[in-house]
Amino acid sequence: MSTPRAKSRSAAAVASMAVALIGLGGGAANAAGWPPLQEGAHLYSGLTGTGTVTEVDLNDLGTCHTLSPSARSVQIANGSASLELFSGSGCTGWAWRSGSLTQTNLPQAALSYRVVPA
Repeated sequence: MSTPRAKSRSAAAVASMAVALIGLGGGAANAAGWPPLQEGAHLYSGLTGTGTVTEVDLNDLGTCHTLSPSARSVQIANGSASLELFSGSGCTGWAWRSGSLTQTNLPQAALSYRVVPA
């Protein structure tokens, strides 16, 4: 039989687990639909790692690349490089910067990107 104190501890443990999952990065809580995490950086034309895949050369620092098709989600497992993604071609428009360990849907479609140090 559960006591109110035991129920309180269980609720606290569940809340802590939820916070930990959210803290892993956007999309981490919905990781079941994503492709397996692999080293490097990958841009996807669809949400949650679906659609056409663009593999990013993380050694090509600073060069602006225009995407076709646009990217709607990103998955990065690196440690030394991140991506800056832009809403316009030629690295123009709004900018969004990833971390070096990221798995998330983008706030809107990205038409270009460049690799930057993490």
